[in-house]
Amino acid sequence: MARILLTHPHEALVKYYGDKALCGLQKLADVRLNEVGREWNLDELIEAAQGCDVIVSYRQTAAPAALFQALPDLVSFSRCAVDIRNVDVAAASGLGILVTHTGPGFMASVSEWIMGVMIDLSRQISALSQSFRSGVSPTPMMGRELRGSTLGVIGYGQIGRYVCGLARAFGMEILVSDPHVSVDDAGVRQVGLPELLERSDYVVCLAVATGETENLMDSSSFSHMKSTAFFINASRGNLVDEAALLGALDMGRIAGCAIDVGRAPDQLPSPLLARHPKVIATPHMAGLTPPAVEFQALQTVKQVGVILSGLAPEGAVNAAQATRLSWLVAGGGL
Repeated sequence: MARILLTHPHEALVKYYGDKALCGLQKLADVRLNEVGREWNLDELIEAAQGCDVIVSYRQTAAPAALFQALPDLVSFSRCAVDIRNVDVAAASGLGILVTHTGPGFMASVSEWIMGVMIDLSRQISALSQSFRSGVSPTPMMGRELRGSTLGVIGYGQIGRYVCGLARAFGMEILVSDPHVSVDDAGVRQVGLPELLERSDYVVCLAVATGETENLMDSSSFSHMKSTAFFINASRGNLVDEAALLGALDMGRIAGCAIDVGRAPDQLPSPLLARHPKVIATPHMAGLTPPAVEFQALQTVKQVGVILSGLAPEGAVNAAQATRLSWLVAGGGL
């Protein structure tokens, strides 16, 4: 019978994987669990994975070259998340090990978070509520409507498209900047980034984090925004020069921002930004809803079922180099 290592610590297993997906894996193979109550260090992970055919990993589980080099039986490393930047795919490919990741099942949850913080920023809901909690009766403030305002979306992937649909229902004008796609939606206007920044009342960053997009939002970018505009980051902290964002907030170049991600560990917002009075910060939870979590967990189960038949599933990132898949066929599918 095949052997699978599931790296999620117990709390993460309960919150971010779930019984349904775990039962699905256990029907496919012998599943080893992380029983230490925390993330394994590299040596512990190597020891736990000895003899395993597949690793299904938590998003925080790093997979450096040393891990793959120490596991002669490993056929696949499957990430229960979209982000695989802490996985050495080149090293895995060099050894014939398949790497997979899941699709973004959190389009609705992240998009709803974006619309929620847009309203919060516009109406100061969190700040006014906090005043009441602290015993101070706040002065009513004039708010803004989303209707008739301009939304600028940087990155037109699945979440970007979903956000645009919600924004249209609110009566917003929608601008999109993405050099890698052609927008064919009549309700969305595709423009260059400078125009988007200059015209938008809300700038939502949803670009993919790559070397090309590192510090995409820097001092120059923030200087092109309206002083009345809000910046929202629901992608990755790497896209933002945090010193530049802090300066833009302090100097009034922008009106405020909302962030669910940052450069603190596990992509959390950085404390200095999170406690700024013009910032709404949440702890990397925009995508955390039961349907979103279950989607990705069950996708790993489906992927493992395909892998154990000796094939590369949807979500494979190096199928052409995954020569170890043939071991499963040679072994009768284990």
